[in-house]
Amino acid sequence: MSYKIKSRIWIEFDNHVLLGEGRVQLLKAIDETGSLSKAAKSLNLSYKKAWNLIYSVNKSAKKPVTINSTGGKGGGGAELTEYGKSLIFTFDEINKNCWEFLDKELIKIENL
Repeated sequence: MSYKIKSRIWIEFDNHVLLGEGRVQLLKAIDETGSLSKAAKSLNLSYKKAWNLIYSVNKSAKKPVTINSTGGKGGGGAELTEYGKSLIFTFDEINKNCWEFLDKELIKIENL
């Protein structure tokens, strides 16, 4: 018999989600595409949902996570700030370390 641990982590500030796996995926997609609209499309999210998620992240963060430019002749765009990139890196490290810890702890259950 093989056991599995299921878990999801997210980081909150004042009862508002700062980061979770979905928000990090959206931020990574913005970094790759240079556009909130393209990022939303690539993740099958509505633009409004994606905009609300990014608004919430920026509102909860200590510093701006994205820099947005409005559309026009050349089109708009979005990019991550250095702070935003460091948040993603740190969240990924926390998530990886969490899974490594949980996998080690699961051995205790398997050995009972």
